[in-house]
Amino acid sequence: MSFIRLDKYLADAGIGSRSQVKQYIKKGIVTINGIVPKSGDIKIQPEQDIVEYQGTVVHRDTFVYYMLNKPAGTVSATTDSDCQTVISLIDDPTHADLFPVGRLDKDTEGLLLITNDGELAHRLLSPRKHVDKTYYVEVDTIIPESAVQQFQDGIDIGEPKKTLPAKLELLSPTTAHLTIQEGKFHQVKRMFQAVGCQVTYLKRIRMGTLVLDHTLPVGSSRKLTKDELATLLH
Repeated sequence: MSFIRLDKYLADAGIGSRSQVKQYIKKGIVTINGIVPKSGDIKIQPEQDIVEYQGTVVHRDTFVYYMLNKPAGTVSATTDSDCQTVISLIDDPTHADLFPVGRLDKDTEGLLLITNDGELAHRLLSPRKHVDKTYYVEVDTIIPESAVQQFQDGIDIGEPKKTLPAKLELLSPTTAHLTIQEGKFHQVKRMFQAVGCQVTYLKRIRMGTLVLDHTLPVGSSRKLTKDELATLLH
């Protein structure tokens, strides 16, 4: 069983700051299993103990899952001294352990999963799982029709091995959907460069079973729905 200090548990649940919840405890408006604790230093077992604040049970989700429509100009990191991070776009003061699952280039937009569930992140990012990632791509010149088969066969992008088979769906002469199962450095851009095209706009629209909500504005986030989460977890 895991233990956590009462004051941290209350603060993480959004009841107040550490100093505020300590005052609430002193006032006797916090109880553990119906008993008023003497201080916030006491440790509780969230899985077993019932914590109440002003008579209402306090809940703190262990794991949280956010869909972010990443804007260009932000970096896929938890901290950065020079640029705005994707974590700064998530309004969740109760979970300080959030991180992005994988990364998108600074100038790439679209779907990014933000969570504190390390096990899920490992499953989604493991090369053995072959998780599909689909991108909407715009390029500066006509995409050769032969690129569809070339991408399927694997492209030489300067790595020891060719890329894994990828699905290229042409939408117009200069736009396409590309589905890959890897995440090499600048992979999508390098694949199109190999067939004579420069990527001018890139947006991820799907990762595994998770599809970007087209109603979610760029730079905004929301928690995953129960259905989205259930499908993703299984």
